[in-house]
Amino acid sequence: MVSAATVRTVLGDVPGDALGVCDAHDHLFMRSARLPGQELADVASAREELRAFHALGGRTVVQWTPYGLGRAAGELAGLSRATGVHLVAATGLHQAQHYAPGAVEAVLDGLAELFVDELTRGIGGTGPRAGLIKVAGGFHGLDAHARRTMTAAARAHHRTGAPIAVHLELGTGALDVLDLLCGEHGVAPRSVILGHLNRFPDPVVHREAAAAGAFLAFDGPSRVNHATDWRLPDALAALVDAGYAGQLLLGGDTTTAQARSVNGGPGMPYLLRRLRPRLELAVGADVVRRMLTANPADALAVAWRAG
Repeated sequence: MVSAATVRTVLGDVPGDALGVCDAHDHLFMRSARLPGQELADVASAREELRAFHALGGRTVVQWTPYGLGRAAGELAGLSRATGVHLVAATGLHQAQHYAPGAVEAVLDGLAELFVDELTRGIGGTGPRAGLIKVAGGFHGLDAHARRTMTAAARAHHRTGAPIAVHLELGTGALDVLDLLCGEHGVAPRSVILGHLNRFPDPVVHREAAAAGAFLAFDGPSRVNHATDWRLPDALAALVDAGYAGQLLLGGDTTTAQARSVNGGPGMPYLLRRLRPRLELAVGADVVRRMLTANPADALAVAWRAG
């Protein structure tokens, strides 16, 4: 059965126009083998971060933390109710290097089923349902792990309608991802969100990915090691001038505890406190409002299938 297009939040399905101002890629909780001692795991800090985002007008956060990386799915509904912020959870699988030994191997044979189950029945069988599938590419290419996880994501997408969000390693490999997901596996480009394009500010690649029809996420102003962020206004202005304003998304991508605003970092509020007015100077307030509201609604609202 196919439903009307809605966004699947942790409190249930809502129409896209209910999202309001959206941080289209961030993390409330995350634990990675690559970041020992830097876990996002504190519920009280997550609550305060959401309240700070809400105070600036933020109304939706999309958590891209996939299976096995400390999503704290059981906490998300309570946080959403307590803060008034819609939360969208993710299923999917990240690069193997983010997991403890053996964790990836334990689920590889049933990935598509795992993704479908978390999208339709709930995370862990009883938790909130995921609203998108997050997978990851490699640096300037797709290794065997990326191909396997993206193939499973495509199968789950065809069964459920779920959008597929892709971590591009240092912003690279966007066209390889589209060749695999859309070319080989028949995923509609508008069901694909390409993340981290701000990290590889190649205007030709940006234009080609936009021309293919995908959503382009520029998501990382809270990351201290991304020296390309100063080029973001120009990159977005070029895409807007080329006619792709309706495909651009913005996010913060907070991945460590010290990056939270409540711990002295930029965190989620930075997207609205500093980045929004800077981008308004480059492309105008109406276009930025579209990037924060209408575009994420279009990217995340789908006609859900039962799986």
